[in-house]
Amino acid sequence: MTRIPTETGTTEDDRPATDDSLTSSVAPPPKNALDAYFKISARGSTFGNELRGGLTTFMAMAYIILLNPILLGGADKTGAHMDHAQLTTATALAAAVTTILMGVVGNVPLAVAAGLSVSSALSAMVAPHTTWPQAMGLCVIYGLLIVLLVVSGLREKIMNGIPLPLKHAITIGIGLFVTLIGLFKAGFVHHGPDPFGPPVSLGPNSELSGWPVLIFSLTLLTIFVLLARKVRGAILIGIAGGTVVAFVVNAVADLPAKTWSSSVPTWPGSPVSTPDFGLFGHLDLFGAFGSSGMGAISATVAVFTLVLAGFFDAMATIIGVGTEAGLADKQGRMPGLSKALFIDGAGGAIGGVAGASGQTVFVESATGVGDGARTGMASVVTGAFFALMLFFSPLAGIVPVEVASAALVVIGSMMMSQARHIDWADREVAIPAFLTCVLMPFTYNITAGVAAGVVSYTVIKAGTGKWREPGPLMWVLTAVFVVYFALSPIKSWLGVH
Repeated sequence: MTRIPTETGTTEDDRPATDDSLTSSVAPPPKNALDAYFKISARGSTFGNELRGGLTTFMAMAYIILLNPILLGGADKTGAHMDHAQLTTATALAAAVTTILMGVVGNVPLAVAAGLSVSSALSAMVAPHTTWPQAMGLCVIYGLLIVLLVVSGLREKIMNGIPLPLKHAITIGIGLFVTLIGLFKAGFVHHGPDPFGPPVSLGPNSELSGWPVLIFSLTLLTIFVLLARKVRGAILIGIAGGTVVAFVVNAVADLPAKTWSSSVPTWPGSPVSTPDFGLFGHLDLFGAFGSSGMGAISATVAVFTLVLAGFFDAMATIIGVGTEAGLADKQGRMPGLSKALFIDGAGGAIGGVAGASGQTVFVESATGVGDGARTGMASVVTGAFFALMLFFSPLAGIVPVEVASAALVVIGSMMMSQARHIDWADREVAIPAFLTCVLMPFTYNITAGVAAGVVSYTVIKAGTGKWREPGPLMWVLTAVFVVYFALSPIKSWLGVH
């Protein structure tokens, strides 16, 4: 690509991405103050697209209000449990606050909620050795550390320093990852029944069975047909239609609740609930580092693990969803990226204070993008629905996970289009891109895919005599990811269990 000098002596490739670099010179003038603030018309969107996209994203990720309290429902080292109703309130509150902030400050269509990887790590790795207030204190610490990386400019430099082919590969990998999530949640793909056989199978016994997976299939095909016919709001229409069908089938067939994976499509006895903010501010910031917690070394390793998961999972998701939304410039950089990264990092601290675990950008944001969302207005809409769930949390279970999962598979198919931007004939690029793409779904770990892509890219460049080409930041990332892959022996060496 030709590098055009500018009046300041920099080049076009060196300049930070701005909204101006993504909008046409003939963009229509803003219709009102709201349009001007969110740049809705300038990004080729409409208020209808943003409203619909925000609602679609909420419907695709509303399950977190039900799932997160389950993940965090275990006992800590003292045998204490957090109250389920309080966890539900905390989950909805933290998601509402961080998602609205992402929309208003970052102006990107990215929804934020309790990260499943963070909640799982807290429940399995941290809480058995600490109290829950101490575990939430670690969330605040890891969130503040990520904020420091953002304020220093290092996090944005890392994202912008990743080669463009790897960014496209990250988008593809995210697409494959969300597809697998959708297929697995819908029951279309299962754990292999034989421990010595294939690791996964079609359905629970190598065959599909049950109403939920049929409704998932019908919802998926309906959305695909609507997309092929270029119907606006295809994903939202498909989710709404699938939910109605699930309601009818569940009522007529009188299906037991265990038929569905989690959310049962039935009207709750009372849709109204009273929020309980008992967990807000209930944390012990440094207790995990003391003798009453995990100890200094173990707590430090736990924070390092949480930072890695929060940093690179969100980075990959932002790259993937942002690229799909057309918010990246020709070099794969996003305008206002530092603001979005700041809110994402702050989400770790906000979630810890609220008692909901660290908040992170959700890949389900791509469903709203697929339905037309292009600005932070969609995030404000999504956050507003989370806020409503503080008082109507029983309604969060109306949309079955099997129906919402169809949207994830659809988005996965859309994100595969980034493959056309990768030169698959160039082995120096194709191999790292391939590893990035496949290891995200195959390991069920976004960070593992990013790590494999970065390490293989620098090693291949070095092996071909081009060790200077990746740049210092990529080599620093390579060192970090080598530690990430070697974390188990390192913990053993440090005596951390």
